Amino acid sequence: MRELLSELRAWHDAGTSFALATVVSVRGSAPRAPGAMMAVTADGTVAGSVSGGCVEGAVYEAAGEVLVTGTPQLHSYGISDDEAFGVGLTCGGTIDVLVTPCTDAADRTWLREVGDTVARGEPVAVATLLPDAGRAGARRVVRPDGTGGTLGDEGLDAAVTDDARGLLAQGATGRQWYGTHGERRMQEVSVFIQTYAPPPRMIVFGAIDHAAATARIGSFLGYRVTVCDARPAFATRERFPTADEVVRAWPHTYLSATDVDARTVLCVLTHDPKFDVPLLVAALRTPAAYIGVMGSRRTHLDRLARLREEGVSEAELARLASPVGLDLGARTPEETAVSIAAEIIQHRWGGSGRPLGELSGAIHHHDARR
Repeated sequence: MRELLSELRAWHDAGTSFALATVVSVRGSAPRAPGAMMAVTADGTVAGSVSGGCVEGAVYEAAGEVLVTGTPQLHSYGISDDEAFGVGLTCGGTIDVLVTPCTDAADRTWLREVGDTVARGEPVAVATLLPDAGRAGARRVVRPDGTGGTLGDEGLDAAVTDDARGLLAQGATGRQWYGTHGERRMQEVSVFIQTYAPPPRMIVFGAIDHAAATARIGSFLGYRVTVCDARPAFATRERFPTADEVVRAWPHTYLSATDVDARTVLCVLTHDPKFDVPLLVAALRTPAAYIGVMGSRRTHLDRLARLREEGVSEAELARLASPVGLDLGARTPEETAVSIAAEIIQHRWGGSGRPLGELSGAIHHHDARR
């Protein structure tokens, strides 16, 4: 929904009514993860997608019904469902889609609050009550420092708020079950909690042509991209127009002073010992999800020897993705950036890196991370 927020707010501020369809759970192989959204206005305008094309037609019809009745609907589409098969969900999985009307001032309030919070780069979660209990479609907005709205019960609000803050800390989205009053380990009420954590960071070290291509693809993948290099002539905004920031500093000094969390990816493209050895010593002290390092196999072996001299352990060295990237036969900076991005995606989701045509089983793998 992050990419739809500005459009949805514009619709509502203009007085345009619409229905909002959200994937709230996925079982098996499906093209979109929980949180994928599609909106349909009363005049039939569509934004977003819940399945990459598989069930959009059926969801479109459900959205039209919801706009007429004002009553939320929860639909399940899967390979065993004749209707879903008829509209094209043949990938073998099942998706549950919540369709809710967005037609009044209450909807404007939560949309504006969430949109403003996301625009400030702050974390926020939206908890929506699903139609297996009263007040279906009720929403509660949860931030680390406050809340807004209610799901209709004080105990349920408290339990959902705790869980939403936990999911925010993990950058996760998912469906949760409770008792009517928020009791744990009960399944009388289900709530979909969608989180909007700030975008993960990509920090690219080394202001070279490969870095420019890597910064572009990092932005495309949704990372907040920083390019860092100690050389003023190379670390310029003109050379890296798509980066969110360009920093002129010694790489290890900058890394030691900036925020790095378990979603951050580090791309070390300096391949110069005076830069990358102290940088990698600092990088291996962080919880970064991925540390990719450019260089030939000879450079890699020399780098490992230098890092061992600095006291880096074998377990720490095993965290390095070096030489960086998957074997795609890349030649140009742009092709190399694709191979780096492919390896980052593989690390994030646990893919094999092999051609799908050589494998069997589910193509789409989802977990709750964002």
